[in-house]
Amino acid sequence: MKICMVGLGSIGQRHLRNIARVLSERSIAFTVEALRVKGRKLEDGLDTLISKTHYSSDTMPDDYDVIFVTNPTVFHYETVKQFLHKTRHMFIEKPVFEKYREISDLHLGAGVYYVACPLRHKKVIRYIKELVGQGAGFHSIRAISSSYLPEWRRGVDYRNVYSANKKLGGGVELDLIHEWDYIAYLFGLPEKMYKLVGRCSDLEIDSDDIAVYIAKYVDKMLELHLDYFGAETVRQLELMGNREKYIVDINRNTIKIMEQNKGDRQIDFGQDDFYLTEMEYFFDLVQLGEKSFNEMDRANDLIKFVSEEQR
Repeated sequence: MKICMVGLGSIGQRHLRNIARVLSERSIAFTVEALRVKGRKLEDGLDTLISKTHYSSDTMPDDYDVIFVTNPTVFHYETVKQFLHKTRHMFIEKPVFEKYREISDLHLGAGVYYVACPLRHKKVIRYIKELVGQGAGFHSIRAISSSYLPEWRRGVDYRNVYSANKKLGGGVELDLIHEWDYIAYLFGLPEKMYKLVGRCSDLEIDSDDIAVYIAKYVDKMLELHLDYFGAETVRQLELMGNREKYIVDINRNTIKIMEQNKGDRQIDFGQDDFYLTEMEYFFDLVQLGEKSFNEMDRANDLIKFVSEEQR
């Protein structure tokens, strides 16, 4: 299998390690090339996984099986457009684009065009997905993703990363689109949505650092909070139904269940390498020739949804 990585920042390097692990475990021969800008050093051992490095697209061949688009979000659309003819399949890091794009002009082929959605692969989210599929009725949803941006990447000045730069696709609306992605995966998109977005903290960034949404479904209401300045890292989902409540701690991989007249109980899912699970899922799709549950058009529609002033 012939693979090319377009961009090898922190997330690209994580994917590279998982690519090597998954394909090696499946006894699939592979080579990995990379299109890079000069100057950034790879993590220890990763350089041995790269068979060839390109510094210009002009030297890239046209016979890749998979291209991984892991460069900054603002370059995704042009990268996809430029390299469609060079590969059978694509793995595109989230968010798919920095804004809603008209993708019909891309004339996508019959391959897999998967957009990363790692939280869908977490055990706690899959458990709730099964509950909803079995008819569990929740009438109130409350979700939050709060963390401190300067602590995201050790040894890196947060002011220089794409998250801090609105022109590069930074800001909580798109950077934390994971939340809307798993919410839409579990419940679909709401029929009405209102939001407030802005920059309120003293972080030295020009992107929005907080977003608050209120949304209405036919049978439920939703509240969603996103921020870059939380003193404690929190990623949590609360689900309330008839005399029951589920508190899903997405970071700690636990679900606390409270039911009236039945007491409380907790499910602990333990360690969860969901990025690896996602990579296994992607190569399953490639090998079986199946469509994913997050193709480019679906991810693009989600960009449109979160970008609307109200719905």
